[in-house]
Amino acid sequence: MYDELKYWYLRDHKLFWTLSMSQIKQLCIVTGFKKANKGEIIYFSNSDVPRIFLLKKGSIKIVAVDEEGNETIKDIIQKGDLFGELTLENDTQSNEYAKVLSDDVVICSFLMSDFENLLLQNPSLALSYTKFVGLKMKRIKNSYANLISKDAKTRLYQFLKDWAEREGKRIDNKVVIENYLTQNDIAQIICTSRQTATQLLNEMETKDLLVYNRKEIIITDITKL
Repeated sequence: MYDELKYWYLRDHKLFWTLSMSQIKQLCIVTGFKKANKGEIIYFSNSDVPRIFLLKKGSIKIVAVDEEGNETIKDIIQKGDLFGELTLENDTQSNEYAKVLSDDVVICSFLMSDFENLLLQNPSLALSYTKFVGLKMKRIKNSYANLISKDAKTRLYQFLKDWAEREGKRIDNKVVIENYLTQNDIAQIICTSRQTATQLLNEMETKDLLVYNRKEIIITDITKL
């Protein structure tokens, strides 16, 4: 049953569209498959067995830990995204982990060595992977640029707009987002204090721009952000 699930999970991802049915089935042999629950940690960057992960369902946060033990959310991983050792290098110096945000997730994973062999055998896949990772790095670069050049309020508005575009359910100009982030999570993502994030969210509620609770965020008019 798992082999059949893995086949369709991989077949459905645009990264593997260039592979034939037999190549996908061969890939299933070296692909790990895992379900995880909210709060579970599923990846450490300093693992002795480096892997590349493909998220098929749910949401995950990548958390970086500095030398003093302070944690910062580095990225939010969504369905269809890749994470792990994307540069195909085992970076033992970095210290980060992946933690499940949603109620349940489904993950496929590859040993880095197996994935490297796959790319060597399939030049078209290697090209697709290069483009995929390039776009991801560009998005992260743009995110850092926004953190440097914009104030906390603008960063919050931009984050909410991006989140709404990715996952929100839109009815006219109103958007409803399933909320799996705490106010502290949001503060870390936009690089501000929890107090500032809470104050900004409260101001938005006062202005009827949104309704915030633990289960969902309702943006009353996305055009006003």
